Amino acid sequence: MTNIISVITAVHAPAAEYLADAYKSLLDQQLPEGWDWQWVIQEDGTTDKVVPHVPNDPRISFGQGRPSRAAVTRTLALPRATGRYVKVLDADDMLTSGTLARDLAVLEEHPGICWTTSRVLDLLPDGSTAGFDQDPPEGPIERGAVLDHWSTHDYRAQVHPATLFMRRDVLLALGGWMALPASEDTGLLMALDAVSRGWFTAETGLLYRKWPGQSTSQAAHVQAGERAARMAVVEARARALAALPSWRIND
Repeated sequence: MTNIISVITAVHAPAAEYLADAYKSLLDQQLPEGWDWQWVIQEDGTTDKVVPHVPNDPRISFGQGRPSRAAVTRTLALPRATGRYVKVLDADDMLTSGTLARDLAVLEEHPGICWTTSRVLDLLPDGSTAGFDQDPPEGPIERGAVLDHWSTHDYRAQVHPATLFMRRDVLLALGGWMALPASEDTGLLMALDAVSRGWFTAETGLLYRKWPGQSTSQAAHVQAGERAARMAVVEARARALAALPSWRIND
């Protein structure tokens, strides 16, 4: 496995115009000597509307598949991800300067930690930003801590799954992103938290764009019956993983 960070992005046609901003944020990353990133973009669909927005860069690969939503789309991108580590980057979001280097340093320096998250700022339509007022302190996150907080705070985690940076082998062992119509990244975060320690970086690592077309702003995302089912299966899988001693990584 090469010294590559595989940045995986699922995109559908309405968000394709934001790929340019995501790409600029990748170009702004400075990595240690001998390291580089690759950008694995996978379209949720087979339209002709996304490829014109894909930058011409040899570090970028582009794929398509039948419409299946974000979980399947990201997982279909995994065969092209050649790096030891995988970073999530949604098509409409942007990394802040230094994010990849900070994430990489944690996992390289702390073998017992398998994933990292970082502070997020919401990027509002008027260009202003807003932060979350319940960030945890910087440093290690003990196994199970995210699940405990999430399950007792109306299913809102203290760290954001859109900032995940993780070992590729652990991601694959957990089956990629959870097979759900939404909250698939939360499902992955809870699974990672169930089997290994993580890390939170207090420096802002992501600008999370708020716009009308994003999936989390749609009415279906908060429909009570589906949301309850999503949360129930996310929690059940995480607790099942946590109960299996053989799944505990560097415990």
